[in-house]
Amino acid sequence: MDLSILMPWIGAALSIIALGTQLKAIISSGERKLEERVTKVELKLIEHDRRVQTVESEMKHLPDRETAHSLQISMERIAGRLDTMDERLRPIAATNHRLQEYLLEQAKK
Repeated sequence: MDLSILMPWIGAALSIIALGTQLKAIISSGERKLEERVTKVELKLIEHDRRVQTVESEMKHLPDRETAHSLQISMERIAGRLDTMDERLRPIAATNHRLQEYLLEQAKK
C-alpha cells in the first residue's frame, strides 16, 4: 500500500477539521458571551429571591387588614370611655377646687 496516494486526502481531511474547529470557535464566542450574561442574571435572580424571602418573612409578623381594623375600633372605644370618665370626674375636680379654696381661707384666719 502506497501512503503517497493517501497523503493528499489526509491533508485535506485535517484542513477540513481545522477549518471546522475555527468556525465552531467563532460561532461559540457569541454563545460564551450569552452564557456569561445568563450567569450574571442567575446571580441577580438569586439575590432578588433572597430579598423577597426576607420581605415575606418580615411581612408575616405584621398585622393584616382585619387586625389593624379591630385595633382601630378598640382604640376608639377606649377614647370614648376616657371622654366619659373625664365628664364624670369634672364634678369631683370642682368639689376639690372648692375644698382647697375653703381650706386656704381657713388657714389665713
